Amino acid sequence: MTEKSPPRRKHGAGVSSLAERVLELLASGQATTRTQIAGLLGAAPSTISFTVSQLLELGLVAEEGTVSSAGGRPRKVLRLGGSDGFAVAAELGGRHAHVGVVLPGGGLTDVSTVPFPTADGPDAALPGLAGTLADLADKHGRSQLRGVGLSLPGPVDVASGVVTLPSRMPGWNRFPVRAWLEDHFGVPAGIENDANCMAVGEHTVQPAGRRQSIMVKTGTAIGAGVIADGRLYRGGTGAAGEITHVRVEAAHDIPCSCGNTGCLETVASGAALVRILRERGLAVASTEDVVRLASDADPEATRAVRQAGRYLGQVLAANVNFFNPDAVYLGGILSTLEPFVAAVRSQLYEGCHPLVTEHLVIERASLGADAGLVGAGQFALQRALAHALHTVTGNHHP
Repeated sequence: MTEKSPPRRKHGAGVSSLAERVLELLASGQATTRTQIAGLLGAAPSTISFTVSQLLELGLVAEEGTVSSAGGRPRKVLRLGGSDGFAVAAELGGRHAHVGVVLPGGGLTDVSTVPFPTADGPDAALPGLAGTLADLADKHGRSQLRGVGLSLPGPVDVASGVVTLPSRMPGWNRFPVRAWLEDHFGVPAGIENDANCMAVGEHTVQPAGRRQSIMVKTGTAIGAGVIADGRLYRGGTGAAGEITHVRVEAAHDIPCSCGNTGCLETVASGAALVRILRERGLAVASTEDVVRLASDADPEATRAVRQAGRYLGQVLAANVNFFNPDAVYLGGILSTLEPFVAAVRSQLYEGCHPLVTEHLVIERASLGADAGLVGAGQFALQRALAHALHTVTGNHHP
């Protein structure tokens, strides 16, 4: 069916949701020209030109210079209007927070790690973190602060901006994290779970042609984020990528944090490795201890890490066969161990159809430990852009 040209509308009236997609691509750095945007979104060039012209009129997009296209005329480069803005972001762990400044296009600066007492609950933990983020904002010019992003180690209800039933965040259930941040900073805030933040952060810096990917976070727990057609896929209730609670035969009836038994988490996570190695007589108290032993080639730790990678790879193989992604990225502290990564990769090649693995990229996240931070900042910038778009067009945005 031939796509019709969009009807002409008055300035500022009813900008389509396509405009949000265009702004997302420019913010993430995945596209800089109308032609690239049209190709990535599968839309008619005339439709994209119309949408971009609206955004230019509204001052949300600007043009500067040109780039030469192979065999064609030079094309104007698009950027966000006032793109000198930034977001401050934090990725929360059990006892520390990773913080930094995130720029449009995925740039990252002023990264550091600060204490964060997650177990003390939000009322006790958030004010100190907010102070750290405020100092970063002041350093870079508070007037240019566009948003605040937070990556959380638990399920997030994005619609209401709260954490829901987090097994490792006592006192945080249903706490209005996003509203607290927006009240404190006076700018839009974006919150997401850690695996989704890592997926979006890594996608931002990968080649634009990789439109489908799975990011697996392998730390004390296991999580996955799914990018489908260039966007985060959350699923019907926001639980897409919940591979940690897939039941595996090797787990038998080992109790899991979800209340069930026999989940992948009980045999392949950092927490599981701590339990397994302690049962074998090794003095380990944390996932970091496991990684330290395996990095020093301790045979018992290396054997356990390799087996954990196999279990993860078996579950991933079913998902990769079903989804047929362009790439599988491995993040989290266990991904720093070569025996673990090699075991996952081996299981994928063994358990997937050759057509699925023919061009499949399987690699560590190129952003490493910073992937979640970049993603949290991107969510904040996207939410700020959506607010700006709906403000100038008069449409309500939650």
